[in-house]
Amino acid sequence: MNESGKKIYLTSSEIASLWTGYMNDSMSKYVLSYMLKHIKDKEIKPVVQHAYDISDSHLKQLEDIFQNEQYAKPNAFTKEDVNENAPWLFSDLFCLTYVNHMAKVGMITYSGFVSMCARKDMRDYFTQALTETANLYNLSMEVAMSKGINIRHPYIEVPKETDYVDSKKYLSGLNPLSNKRPLNAVEISHLYQNIVTNSVGMKLCIAFGQTSPYKEVQDYMLRGKNISKKHMKIFSDKLLEDDVESPHLPDVGVSDSTTQTFSDKLMMFHMSLIISAGIGNYATAGAASQRSDLMINYERLSLEVSRLAKSGADIMITHNWLEQPPGLKDRKKLTREKEG
Repeated sequence: MNESGKKIYLTSSEIASLWTGYMNDSMSKYVLSYMLKHIKDKEIKPVVQHAYDISDSHLKQLEDIFQNEQYAKPNAFTKEDVNENAPWLFSDLFCLTYVNHMAKVGMITYSGFVSMCARKDMRDYFTQALTETANLYNLSMEVAMSKGINIRHPYIEVPKETDYVDSKKYLSGLNPLSNKRPLNAVEISHLYQNIVTNSVGMKLCIAFGQTSPYKEVQDYMLRGKNISKKHMKIFSDKLLEDDVESPHLPDVGVSDSTTQTFSDKLMMFHMSLIISAGIGNYATAGAASQRSDLMINYERLSLEVSRLAKSGADIMITHNWLEQPPGLKDRKKLTREKEG
């Protein structure tokens, strides 16, 4: 209600943000509940517990909003989507890395939601969620640093004076016969970050692939793993051309368990989420990079990832795993049904 007592209805962006937030937190809750069942590390477990508590709290708040707005709650995920008694699948260090990575994704997602919402209560909720997720990211970083597994971006010399681009050659990079200018700090940071995020995606593909009972899901995860490895090499090679080392990634291994741990519906949804985040990362990196070879790389690699996303959606549709987001009614279909 506004100050005059009139009801302010949800906009399309608010409806979309609530639906997406619920789906993501529902998935996270059950992945984290499985991790909590097995984690032994006394420093990592409270971080994962905090992440679980945030997701659980968000779901309760969103359910209240759905009820007040007479908004059909998404089916999302339940305890049936996780086998908490399955053998341990991830190392404790992976659980910490996973929370850190998902917190990064959450910060980007929630900042977008805040910017798309008009109603004050919606802005307040997503601002609170953004703050909680940022605090979770900081907590996970502190624990990672204390354990010596924090992945630091490379150091370069701090600029002592300002400068301007004095030639169009600054933007070039496609001609293999000409010398490319060295990478700038912005380009290095995006190459580095995309190596790290692909590493997390690769480990999830391994874990999901070896525990799925469906061959098409296994093949899909194998394809995702190979794409992640290929992209990591491309980005690492670009850094090495300028004698910048690629990240020393921590040993965040996956066990050899083949017991189904998560439902295929949850695993495929999870992959669609991190693929969407990856495409967003590539778009941001491409826009921020000023060397033409880097721009072209991000564009063509985004297309490859988009094809993977399309294949994943096809599998989910075939098995009725893809829950449909809220949308407009098909007016033509309604008219035809009425005429029939």
